[in-house]
Amino acid sequence: MPIKKFKPTSPGRRQMTVADFSDITKDRPEKALIIHKKEWAGRNTHGKLTVRHKGGGHRRFIRIVDFRRDKDGVPAKVAAIEYDPNRSARLALLHYADGEKRYIICPLDLKVGDTIVSGPDSDIKVGNNLPLAKMPSGTVVHNVELSVGKGAQMCRAAGTSAQLMAKEGPFAHLRLPSSEVRLVDINCRATVGQMGNVDHENITIGKAGRSRWLGIRPGVRGVAMNPIDHPHGGGEGRSPIGLKHPMTPWGAPALGHRTRHKRLKSDRFIVKRRGSK
Repeated sequence: MPIKKFKPTSPGRRQMTVADFSDITKDRPEKALIIHKKEWAGRNTHGKLTVRHKGGGHRRFIRIVDFRRDKDGVPAKVAAIEYDPNRSARLALLHYADGEKRYIICPLDLKVGDTIVSGPDSDIKVGNNLPLAKMPSGTVVHNVELSVGKGAQMCRAAGTSAQLMAKEGPFAHLRLPSSEVRLVDINCRATVGQMGNVDHENITIGKAGRSRWLGIRPGVRGVAMNPIDHPHGGGEGRSPIGLKHPMTPWGAPALGHRTRHKRLKSDRFIVKRRGSK
Protein backbone atom coordinates (compact mmCIF):
# COMPACT_ATOMS: atom_id res chain seq x y z
CA MET A 1 0.00 0.00 0.00
CA PRO A 2 1.76 3.21 -1.17
CA ILE A 3 1.92 6.39 0.92
CA LYS A 4 0.45 9.53 -0.61
CA LYS A 5 2.22 12.88 -0.18
CA PHE A 6 0.95 16.41 -0.87
CA LYS A 7 2.35 19.61 -2.29
CA PRO A 8 3.01 22.06 0.58
CA THR A 9 0.05 24.31 -0.18
CA SER A 10 -0.36 25.02 3.55
CA PRO A 11 1.64 24.39 6.74
CA GLY A 12 -0.68 21.48 7.58
CA ARG A 13 -0.13 19.86 4.19
CA ARG A 14 3.66 20.25 4.22
CA GLN A 15 4.49 17.15 6.30
CA MET A 16 1.20 15.26 6.02
CA THR A 17 1.12 11.80 4.44
CA VAL A 18 -1.89 9.50 4.04
CA ALA A 19 -2.57 5.99 2.79
CA ASP A 20 -3.76 5.95 -0.81
CA PHE A 21 -6.45 3.33 0.03
CA SER A 22 -5.82 1.52 -3.24
CA ASP A 23 -6.39 -1.79 -1.45
CA ILE A 24 -9.93 -0.84 -0.37
CA THR A 25 -12.61 -2.39 -2.59
CA LYS A 26 -15.81 -1.48 -0.70
CA ASP A 27 -16.78 1.91 0.72
CA ARG A 28 -19.61 1.10 3.12
CA PRO A 29 -19.56 -1.56 5.87
CA GLU A 30 -21.90 -4.55 6.01
CA LYS A 31 -24.99 -3.36 7.90
CA ALA A 32 -25.54 -6.64 9.73
CA LEU A 33 -21.99 -6.57 11.12
CA ILE A 34 -21.82 -3.08 12.69
CA ILE A 35 -22.97 -1.54 15.96
CA HIS A 36 -22.86 2.07 17.10
CA LYS A 37 -19.83 3.03 19.19
CA LYS A 38 -20.67 5.02 22.31
CA GLU A 39 -18.25 7.85 23.06
CA TRP A 40 -16.97 7.78 26.65
CA ALA A 41 -14.30 10.49 26.26
CA GLY A 42 -11.94 8.66 28.62
CA ARG A 43 -14.52 8.18 31.38
CA ASN A 44 -15.49 4.97 33.15
CA THR A 45 -19.01 3.74 33.90
CA HIS A 46 -19.20 6.09 36.91
CA GLY A 47 -18.40 9.13 34.78
CA LYS A 48 -14.94 9.57 36.29
CA LEU A 49 -12.14 10.60 33.94
CA THR A 50 -9.68 7.69 33.93
CA VAL A 51 -7.83 8.29 30.64
CA ARG A 52 -6.76 11.83 29.83
CA HIS A 53 -6.59 13.46 26.40
CA LYS A 54 -9.60 11.58 24.98
CA GLY A 55 -12.74 13.05 23.46
CA GLY A 56 -14.33 14.39 20.30
CA GLY A 57 -13.36 12.87 16.99
CA HIS A 58 -15.37 11.51 14.12
CA ARG A 59 -18.39 9.34 14.77
CA ARG A 60 -17.63 5.64 14.30
CA PHE A 61 -19.31 2.28 14.01
CA ILE A 62 -17.80 -0.84 15.53
CA ARG A 63 -17.26 -3.67 13.05
CA ILE A 64 -17.92 -7.08 14.60
CA VAL A 65 -14.71 -8.96 13.83
CA ASP A 66 -14.34 -12.73 14.10
CA PHE A 67 -11.21 -13.33 16.19
CA ARG A 68 -12.12 -16.93 17.07
CA ARG A 69 -12.23 -18.29 13.50
CA ASP A 70 -14.24 -21.24 14.83
CA LYS A 71 -16.21 -22.04 11.65
CA ASP A 72 -14.17 -25.13 10.85
CA GLY A 73 -14.25 -26.92 7.52
CA VAL A 74 -16.47 -24.36 5.77
CA PRO A 75 -14.64 -22.55 2.94
CA ALA A 76 -15.07 -18.80 2.71
CA LYS A 77 -14.51 -16.48 -0.24
CA VAL A 78 -13.05 -12.99 0.26
CA ALA A 79 -15.75 -10.66 -1.01
CA ALA A 80 -14.19 -7.28 -0.17
CA ILE A 81 -11.34 -5.49 1.59
CA GLU A 82 -12.63 -2.67 3.83
CA TYR A 83 -11.34 0.19 5.95
CA ASP A 84 -11.88 0.03 9.72
CA PRO A 85 -11.63 3.32 11.68
CA ASN A 86 -11.13 1.44 14.95
CA ARG A 87 -7.83 -0.30 14.10
CA SER A 88 -4.72 0.11 11.97
CA ALA A 89 -5.35 -3.08 9.98
CA ARG A 90 -7.79 -3.58 7.13
CA LEU A 91 -10.80 -5.92 7.27
CA ALA A 92 -11.69 -8.70 4.87
CA LEU A 93 -15.37 -9.52 4.38
CA LEU A 94 -15.87 -13.28 4.05
CA HIS A 95 -18.81 -14.99 2.37
CA TYR A 96 -18.99 -18.57 3.67
CA ALA A 97 -20.30 -21.41 1.55
CA ASP A 98 -23.35 -21.75 3.84
CA GLY A 99 -24.32 -18.10 3.30
CA GLU A 100 -22.95 -16.56 6.52
CA LYS A 101 -20.90 -13.34 6.38
CA ARG A 102 -18.08 -12.45 8.77
CA TYR A 103 -15.27 -9.92 9.10
CA ILE A 104 -11.67 -10.93 9.77
CA ILE A 105 -8.56 -8.75 10.00
CA CYS A 106 -6.88 -8.85 6.61
CA PRO A 107 -3.40 -10.39 6.24
CA LEU A 108 -0.83 -9.31 3.69
CA ASP A 109 -1.36 -10.57 0.12
CA LEU A 110 -4.98 -11.68 0.73
CA LYS A 111 -7.05 -10.54 -2.25
CA VAL A 112 -10.68 -10.43 -3.30
CA GLY A 113 -11.70 -13.79 -4.73
CA ASP A 114 -9.30 -15.86 -2.59
CA THR A 115 -10.72 -18.82 -0.68
CA ILE A 116 -9.67 -19.48 2.92
CA VAL A 117 -10.72 -22.03 5.53
CA SER A 118 -10.34 -22.67 9.26
CA GLY A 119 -9.72 -25.90 11.12
CA PRO A 120 -6.98 -28.39 12.07
CA ASP A 121 -6.88 -29.87 8.55
CA SER A 122 -6.34 -26.55 6.77
CA ASP A 123 -3.38 -26.01 4.44
CA ILE A 124 -0.49 -23.72 5.39
CA LYS A 125 -1.80 -20.87 3.27
CA VAL A 126 -2.15 -17.13 3.93
CA GLY A 127 -5.44 -16.46 5.71
CA ASN A 128 -6.05 -20.03 6.88
CA ASN A 129 -6.53 -20.49 10.62
CA LEU A 130 -5.40 -23.62 12.48
CA PRO A 131 -3.80 -24.74 15.77
CA LEU A 132 -0.08 -24.13 16.27
CA ALA A 133 0.35 -27.89 16.70
CA LYS A 134 -0.50 -28.39 13.01
CA MET A 135 2.01 -25.82 11.73
CA PRO A 136 5.66 -26.51 10.86
CA SER A 137 8.41 -24.65 12.70
CA GLY A 138 9.33 -21.36 11.06
CA THR A 139 5.77 -20.48 10.03
CA VAL A 140 4.96 -16.76 10.17
CA VAL A 141 1.61 -16.16 11.89
CA HIS A 142 -0.61 -13.42 13.24
CA ASN A 143 -3.94 -13.21 15.09
CA VAL A 144 -2.62 -15.53 17.82
CA GLU A 145 -4.65 -16.85 20.76
CA LEU A 146 -3.29 -16.80 24.31
CA SER A 147 -5.98 -19.08 25.74
CA VAL A 148 -7.55 -21.94 23.82
CA GLY A 149 -10.91 -20.90 22.37
CA LYS A 150 -10.81 -17.33 23.74
CA GLY A 151 -10.01 -15.69 20.42
CA ALA A 152 -6.91 -13.94 19.11
CA GLN A 153 -5.17 -11.42 21.35
CA MET A 154 -1.65 -11.05 19.89
CA CYS A 155 -0.31 -9.70 16.58
CA ARG A 156 -3.47 -7.94 15.45
CA ALA A 157 -2.03 -4.53 14.48
CA ALA A 158 -0.98 -3.54 10.97
CA GLY A 159 2.27 -5.08 9.78
CA THR A 160 2.82 -7.30 12.83
CA SER A 161 3.61 -11.01 12.83
CA ALA A 162 5.07 -13.73 15.05
CA GLN A 163 7.22 -16.70 14.11
CA LEU A 164 6.77 -20.24 15.35
CA MET A 165 10.27 -21.11 16.54
CA ALA A 166 9.77 -24.59 18.00
CA LYS A 167 7.26 -27.02 19.53
CA GLU A 168 8.13 -28.63 22.84
CA GLY A 169 5.64 -30.75 24.77
CA PRO A 170 2.39 -28.88 25.43
CA PHE A 171 3.84 -25.50 24.36
CA ALA A 172 4.91 -23.70 21.22
CA HIS A 173 7.74 -21.14 21.22
CA LEU A 174 6.66 -17.92 19.51
CA ARG A 175 8.96 -15.02 18.70
CA LEU A 176 6.87 -11.86 18.97
CA PRO A 177 7.40 -8.52 17.19
CA SER A 178 9.16 -7.16 20.30
CA SER A 179 11.75 -9.99 19.95
CA GLU A 180 10.33 -11.63 23.09
CA VAL A 181 10.10 -15.42 22.90
CA ARG A 182 7.00 -16.69 24.65
CA LEU A 183 5.42 -20.06 25.38
CA VAL A 184 1.88 -20.48 24.06
CA ASP A 185 -0.37 -23.51 24.42
CA ILE A 186 0.17 -25.66 21.35
CA ASN A 187 -3.61 -26.01 20.85
CA CYS A 188 -4.06 -22.24 20.54
CA ARG A 189 -4.99 -21.07 17.07
CA ALA A 190 -3.22 -18.62 14.80
CA THR A 191 -3.66 -17.37 11.25
CA VAL A 192 -0.95 -17.97 8.66
CA GLY A 193 0.82 -14.91 7.26
CA GLN A 194 1.73 -11.36 8.24
CA MET A 195 -0.78 -8.63 9.01
CA GLY A 196 -1.49 -6.32 6.08
CA ASN A 197 -1.29 -2.52 5.75
CA VAL A 198 2.44 -2.64 6.54
CA ASP A 199 3.01 1.03 5.59
CA HIS A 200 0.78 2.26 8.40
CA GLU A 201 3.79 3.04 10.61
CA ASN A 202 5.18 5.38 7.93
CA ILE A 203 2.16 7.71 7.94
CA THR A 204 2.81 11.22 9.32
CA ILE A 205 -0.14 12.91 11.05
CA GLY A 206 1.08 16.34 9.88
CA LYS A 207 -1.20 18.64 11.89
CA ALA A 208 -2.94 18.86 15.24
CA GLY A 209 -6.41 18.85 13.72
CA ARG A 210 -5.91 15.38 12.31
CA SER A 211 -5.30 14.07 15.83
CA ARG A 212 -8.56 15.67 16.90
CA TRP A 213 -10.39 13.75 14.16
CA LEU A 214 -9.05 10.58 15.81
CA GLY A 215 -10.42 11.60 19.22
CA ILE A 216 -7.06 12.61 20.69
CA ARG A 217 -7.15 15.87 22.69
CA PRO A 218 -4.09 18.03 23.44
CA GLY A 219 -1.68 17.08 26.22
CA VAL A 220 -0.29 19.96 28.28
CA ARG A 221 3.29 19.80 29.59
CA GLY A 222 3.64 19.59 33.34
CA VAL A 223 6.27 22.39 33.46
CA ALA A 224 3.70 24.75 31.89
CA MET A 225 1.24 24.19 34.79
CA ASN A 226 0.95 25.66 38.27
CA PRO A 227 2.36 23.71 41.23
CA ILE A 228 -1.14 22.80 42.39
CA ASP A 229 -1.83 21.07 39.09
CA HIS A 230 1.44 19.19 38.52
CA PRO A 231 4.65 18.40 40.48
CA HIS A 232 6.69 19.90 37.61
CA GLY A 233 4.77 23.20 37.69
CA GLY A 234 5.69 26.58 39.12
CA GLY A 235 8.86 28.64 39.11
CA GLU A 236 9.62 32.02 37.65
CA GLY A 237 9.68 31.78 33.88
CA ARG A 238 10.76 28.57 32.26
CA SER A 239 12.19 26.23 34.86
CA PRO A 240 13.55 22.67 34.73
CA ILE A 241 12.15 19.79 36.73
CA GLY A 242 15.08 20.20 39.12
CA LEU A 243 16.37 17.54 41.46
CA LYS A 244 13.06 15.65 41.38
CA HIS A 245 12.70 12.71 39.07
CA PRO A 246 10.01 12.98 36.35
CA MET A 247 6.53 12.42 37.78
CA THR A 248 2.98 11.96 36.67
CA PRO A 249 0.40 14.60 37.73
CA TRP A 250 -0.27 12.45 40.81
CA GLY A 251 3.35 12.16 41.90
CA ALA A 252 4.08 8.64 40.66
CA PRO A 253 7.46 8.05 38.92
CA ALA A 254 7.48 8.39 35.12
CA LEU A 255 9.90 8.08 32.18
CA GLY A 256 11.82 4.86 32.68
CA HIS A 257 10.14 3.63 35.85
CA ARG A 258 9.17 -0.04 35.56
CA THR A 259 5.45 -0.57 36.04
CA ARG A 260 5.32 -4.31 35.47
CA HIS A 261 4.64 -6.28 38.65
CA LYS A 262 7.61 -8.37 39.79
CA ARG A 263 5.66 -11.58 40.27
CA LEU A 264 3.16 -12.08 37.47
CA LYS A 265 1.76 -15.52 36.76
CA SER A 266 2.43 -15.08 33.06
CA ASP A 267 6.18 -14.50 33.61
CA ARG A 268 6.80 -18.23 33.61
CA PHE A 269 5.77 -18.33 29.94
CA ILE A 270 8.46 -15.86 28.88
CA VAL A 271 11.52 -17.71 27.56
CA LYS A 272 13.46 -14.62 26.38
CA ARG A 273 12.54 -11.10 27.33
CA ARG A 274 12.45 -8.27 24.82
CA GLY A 275 15.66 -6.29 24.64
CA SER A 276 17.74 -9.03 26.26
CA LYS A 277 20.82 -10.37 24.46
